[in-house]
Amino acid sequence: MTHLGKFLTASGVKPIVEYQHVFKTTYLYGSYSPINGDSFVWEINGVNTTIFEAYLKEFSLYKPNEYKIVVINNAGFHSVKNIEIPDNIYLLNIPPYSPELNPCEQVWQYIKNRYKNQRFKNMEELKDWLHQFVKKMDNQLIKSITSNHHYIDAFYASFKK
Repeated sequence: MTHLGKFLTASGVKPIVEYQHVFKTTYLYGSYSPINGDSFVWEINGVNTTIFEAYLKEFSLYKPNEYKIVVINNAGFHSVKNIEIPDNIYLLNIPPYSPELNPCEQVWQYIKNRYKNQRFKNMEELKDWLHQFVKKMDNQLIKSITSNHHYIDAFYASFKK
């Protein structure tokens, strides 16, 4: 589906955007570090608890010696009942209606803002665009998007003890 957004034009000129109303979905699961800008991203065709559990397992294998804190919200598929959480992952549940505390939500918003007014011929073209876009996001960009003083302060305070 084309997501329409604002953009600048000359005074009195109405912008023309090709609109496409076909609803197909793909999903990104991602973990982004506001500390060093590191990222781990999965693109998959669904959201449910089983996929979330598989994502956590794969994420735990990425830099397996790191202890990872994954910020989750109250999405239904984030339910931790009856799932196995790897030993090197801690799930930090944030309060409802506080997406500003979730680094992933900041990245998703960044991507959505660049996705506006674009039209793709098919799902493969959209996935190619998405994969290329995510690949281009370097550590500095991710840090600038996800930077949240609460996480940064807590991280560095843990070393002062």
